[in-house]
Amino acid sequence: MLENLLLLGTIHLLAAASPGPDFALISQQALGNGRRAALWCAVGVALGLSIHIAYSALGLATLIANSSELLWWLRIVAGIYLVYLGWQALRASFAARGRDSNDECESAKTHEQGKAGSAMKYLGLGFLCNALNPKAPVYFVAVFTLVLSADMAWPELVVYGFWMMLIQLLWFGFLAMVLTHRRVAQRFGRMAHWLDRVLGGALLAMGIKLLATRN
Repeated sequence: MLENLLLLGTIHLLAAASPGPDFALISQQALGNGRRAALWCAVGVALGLSIHIAYSALGLATLIANSSELLWWLRIVAGIYLVYLGWQALRASFAARGRDSNDECESAKTHEQGKAGSAMKYLGLGFLCNALNPKAPVYFVAVFTLVLSADMAWPELVVYGFWMMLIQLLWFGFLAMVLTHRRVAQRFGRMAHWLDRVLGGALLAMGIKLLATRN
């Protein structure tokens, strides 16, 4: 079991660290709304993974991955949600255009502490971003083929599932902490709003790409 945990951990860490909607969302929240928002988003992303783990454990990952109609609907919903996230990020960034320009130290402090906002709001953003990922069923088919098995006992599957969620949380929590560290925030300085806009634009572009994809 230890060997499988190490193999699964390596595979999933590489998958989590690769650029994608979750990466863009956590980075955008860290730069735009600070540490608290980014950390709650990271918790939401990790919890969103439970949806994919659950249907994979039930043997439904292959069914979803091979169903063009289900993937089409999932892609549409995910595309709309990413467009919404990107548009909201861009609006917030332009609205805050000059807010921190006069005091970089205060901006860094704000990034460390985080801006006011509902924890459930940020958790929900992360949860839906991960749960609606249309590429996840294909990924989990591969994971269950290479490392796991639907025939495993439930306690063992639960351990593997929590292990994957923990890796997801640790990686994105680490990313949130790094991007909101005072020295990093100070180094970004006035570029933070531009980076925030780039990441918001990336979310918007990912959503449009999903909506425009036919196959």
